[in-house]
Amino acid sequence: MAKSKTIFFCQNCGTQSSKWIGKCPACQEWNTYVEEVIQRDTSKSKSSFSHQTTAKPVKIIDIKSGTETRINTNDNEFNRVLGGGLVIGSLVLVGGEPGIGKSTLLLQIALNLRGLRVLYITGEESEQQIKMRANRVGTNNEDCYILAETLTQNIFQHIENIQPQLIVIDSIQTLHTDFIDSSAGSISQIRECASEFQKYAKITNTPVILIGHITKDGSLAGPKLLEHMVDTVLQFEGERNYGYRIIRAVKNRFGSTSELGIYEMHDAGLRQVVNPSEILISHRDTQLSGITIAAMMEGLRPMMIETQALVSTAAYGTPQRSTTGFDARRLNMLLAVLEKRCGFKLGTKDVFLNIAGGLKVDDPAMDLAIISSILSSSEDIPVNQKICFAGEIGLSGEIRSINRIDQRIAEANKLGFEKIVVSKYNQKSITKNKLDIEIISVSKVDEVFQILFG
Repeated sequence: MAKSKTIFFCQNCGTQSSKWIGKCPACQEWNTYVEEVIQRDTSKSKSSFSHQTTAKPVKIIDIKSGTETRINTNDNEFNRVLGGGLVIGSLVLVGGEPGIGKSTLLLQIALNLRGLRVLYITGEESEQQIKMRANRVGTNNEDCYILAETLTQNIFQHIENIQPQLIVIDSIQTLHTDFIDSSAGSISQIRECASEFQKYAKITNTPVILIGHITKDGSLAGPKLLEHMVDTVLQFEGERNYGYRIIRAVKNRFGSTSELGIYEMHDAGLRQVVNPSEILISHRDTQLSGITIAAMMEGLRPMMIETQALVSTAAYGTPQRSTTGFDARRLNMLLAVLEKRCGFKLGTKDVFLNIAGGLKVDDPAMDLAIISSILSSSEDIPVNQKICFAGEIGLSGEIRSINRIDQRIAEANKLGFEKIVVSKYNQKSITKNKLDIEIISVSKVDEVFQILFG
């Protein structure tokens, strides 16, 4: 048996060292090195997956180009985030908070893929617990196999017998291999197990989906190398007080990273939200000040989202600036523009901003709706519910043009809005279609105030 040795690993990037180092020379992070006992059995192969191939160099002009093959997961939201479906031979990592619904989502996908052999490997739950969740979800797949195992050597023996067309692992932190003498969930175990499944996916063209835990600061547990190894990193998030769940691509080698999928949590599992604008806009009988509707974009999907602002006299010496779902630094910039360029005295007032629905937005086109809601709350005059906004604010107080203006206007028209306020510099890119919505063009913040409040 090989002699045991101690190696220090960087928790951030996975760099090895024979001794403890205060600052990692690779990622420049401090106090990230942890000690692990490594024991490799050199009499065996390093990998549990025994299939070996020899790669040869090929000229790029001799490589035949072809269209990528994708698997339809029968889930439009999941397909959209992946870029059109699950690519053959890809390795996908799904991360999220505990209890957010990662296992429920992937079990639903596994059960909906009828006609494909799916192997669902669980290291956290028993077979009976998975069956209980499947009964709650209400779908069934005769070709879905459940395996409660954590040792990769045993897992690959079952894989060779079943020959699945899709593998789901819940979760990568629970797996371990005998070739490394450390506990499951350690940096070396996560890296080694992920490497084995990456090799299997690429050689056999079998897609593999890994569920990953996250740390208390929101990053994926394990070395940063894990995110570099996989083809796609998906983040599953949502507020516990809301029933909505959002899945977004942090990394995607086969599609865009700006797409967004929205689900709603029910007793029977996760339901796809086809029209997110309807759930992100509150329905009320009376008009209230400080509430406006923004026409935003998440990837290629237009959405109407409600912004809520509250402006009040500061009760203490220092005024408060609080935001939920929006960048606080950008809010401070918009307040500075209103005070410097437009003459609104907001320096002695508390400003609270909330994006309805628990979403976190970063579209610059939200600026126009946000300043409108702030001015509405400051003047205590409600804005018409049938008006929406789309425009970016510059430091000189001008309304800048934005992209995909036609899609935003079409979405607002479909939802029954009567007017949309956009930048004057977007007029050239607006297609002259026969729409029932009135397009109001503005160039300065002062003009917006005149239109809304006279």
